[in-house]
Amino acid sequence: MNIKQTVLSLIVACASAGALAQEATIRKVLGERIPQLGKIDEVSKSPMSGLYEVRVGTDILYTDIDGNFLIQGELIDTKTRKNITEERIEKLTAIDFNALPLKDAFTIVRGNGKRKIAVFEDPNCGYCKRFERDLANVKDVTIHMFLYPILSPDSTEKSKGIWCAKDRAKTWQDFMVRDVAIPSYSADKCDTTALTRNTDFGRKHKITGTPTVFFADGSRVPGAVNAQQMEKLLAEVKSN
Repeated sequence: MNIKQTVLSLIVACASAGALAQEATIRKVLGERIPQLGKIDEVSKSPMSGLYEVRVGTDILYTDIDGNFLIQGELIDTKTRKNITEERIEKLTAIDFNALPLKDAFTIVRGNGKRKIAVFEDPNCGYCKRFERDLANVKDVTIHMFLYPILSPDSTEKSKGIWCAKDRAKTWQDFMVRDVAIPSYSADKCDTTALTRNTDFGRKHKITGTPTVFFADGSRVPGAVNAQQMEKLLAEVKSN
């Protein structure tokens, strides 16, 4: 190693040590002053000079170099018009599609089924019913439907009726799209623990509303997107 390389290595090592020390300072100060913040998972420099990102789980906050101020909000790059905070959260909340517990979902296949999505929905969700009507117009897609009863106790009862039905997909679509009543079920003959696992999974991965759609690349989209938006999102996943 020549002198130039040695100097560069020393500079990098010093910078790394300085960054670690700064991170430790921010952790210490925020931990002492705001204990209710909880465990800080990561501290890193943000794209804005002098501003540090503080990650708690999938929540993003910002602070100054000394931890004297804490900012809750979105960081926008005015040159590119990108929402830096939103992009960061999208990466943090992405899910490995292949790791989804598909045994706790039922499947609907339309056309060749080459395109894949997973959807978390509550049977009492009005937005979900609108979403289902639009989703019926999307072709060549495999839909893994996770019943996610989070709105009310009645949501759980309806979800159990759908899960225990002989044809889950038909019962679901009949109810959500055509307002056909859910058939009665025998609680002692049907294992509905999948619904509990779904709600546990949702809490762990911060699925806070329905519908929530996951795509094959792990990205998520909350809310009732229409058929045109869905086609656009599916095309973007394919192009990536």
